[in-house]
Amino acid sequence: MLLPAMPPSASEIAKYIISLVDEDEGDSISNLKLQKLLYYSQGFHLAIFDEPLFCDAIKKWLHGPVVPQVWHEYKEFGSRSIPVTAVDREAYTPQVRELLDEVFTVYGQFSATKLRNMTHNEPPYLQAMDNEALSHDVMKEFFKTLVIKDEEGQEQDQEAASDVRL
Repeated sequence: MLLPAMPPSASEIAKYIISLVDEDEGDSISNLKLQKLLYYSQGFHLAIFDEPLFCDAIKKWLHGPVVPQVWHEYKEFGSRSIPVTAVDREAYTPQVRELLDEVFTVYGQFSATKLRNMTHNEPPYLQAMDNEALSHDVMKEFFKTLVIKDEEGQEQDQEAASDVRL
């Protein structure tokens, strides 16, 4: 009997997001910005596919949603840029690559401060208790309101995920 594949860790998702940064174009990513992109990636994955992108908890910290394990991995950089390293993109499913690429395109253009301010006004953050995990149910319901519907006004299902846009 085959066991279902385990979802990637938040650390693996973070490495993919960092790999999308184009340093030649002057782009960079701080730990704060990375944390917010992890939050948006998890939220849209919950809304579109009805399951978490990664199992690590996202907690309510002073400066917004944070995956503590990933924050600790990159805390040595403080507010400075995290060095970009390549990843094997084929190690990620097409579904995950497409979602992360789209989240990065839409939200990666914003500064860490802008993303922090955005998350501070969203229900998943507002409804969580300090230092507690954000609810997947609240995230899913909120992010469903941000998913673009198809021509018939229906949410895209997993088979049609390639047509889903944020």
